[in-house]
Amino acid sequence: MDLNALSIFARVAETLSFSEAARGLGMPISTVSRKIASLENDLGVRLLERSTRHLRLTEIGADVLREAQRTADVGDAVSEMVSNRLTEVKGRISLSSPPSISDGLLAPLLSAFQAANAGVTVHVMVTDRFVDHISEGIDLALRVGDLKSSSLVARSLLTYRRRLVASPDYLARVKAPKHPKDLRDHRLLAFGNVASQHRWTFRRGGESTSVTFQPVLAMNDYAGLAAAVVAGAGIGDLPPIVRPDLLASGKLVEVMPNWKLGTETLSMVHLGGRQIARPLRTFIDFAIAQVPLLFPVLPK
Repeated sequence: MDLNALSIFARVAETLSFSEAARGLGMPISTVSRKIASLENDLGVRLLERSTRHLRLTEIGADVLREAQRTADVGDAVSEMVSNRLTEVKGRISLSSPPSISDGLLAPLLSAFQAANAGVTVHVMVTDRFVDHISEGIDLALRVGDLKSSSLVARSLLTYRRRLVASPDYLARVKAPKHPKDLRDHRLLAFGNVASQHRWTFRRGGESTSVTFQPVLAMNDYAGLAAAVVAGAGIGDLPPIVRPDLLASGKLVEVMPNWKLGTETLSMVHLGGRQIARPLRTFIDFAIAQVPLLFPVLPK
């Protein structure tokens, strides 16, 4: 192991700045960056997460720093510690999840994962906004829909179709719609922030039609929207990964099943790089295998 590279890493980790560390060491930033990359390659782990504005230690990077600061035999201590960490599933994972799937999907998934990997602790941030993986310390985010950031690695978990649903009580009071144009005569609930108009696009075979409307209730939380639909507030759209028990129990029924709403994809995204901490890699593999078992039949 290059102990000089380890010393340079300690200075970067202490200042959380490549430029400040380079000034203190009296060497070019390019040399500092190259030494850190070489050290990570030698150890086979990522020690620092980088973006254009932020720098933070990974969990194993913090362990390496502590060992480097307090042990005389740095090379042996660090190599042994990294080897042990990479051969056992132990550590912490920080996740981000949209609120609507935290109970129906994420909670049972995490319960099953931790039952099989008791040495892993999990911290979850439930939010409907996009998170900054580095500055907020997020290892993995669950996202629905299109992914635009090329700096993130994405793994698809599920593809599903949203469904138009209503409560039996509501449908008993009104004439059930047969065609999308009939929806204009109904109380419509929509997912999203408050807006003057919303649009649903339906397909039946090769035919496509859209309905533009002003909802009686707009909410950016599918779980809350589902509760309103169950209470008989009207007709709304609902993904099958949100409260699947409501359709299974008959508290909600699908409206106009021959007219299909669009599909969505649920993905996991994380920072790019060759080295992924073992707990995170284990969770990714576990989720890919287990999530389809939680939702074995999803309409597309």
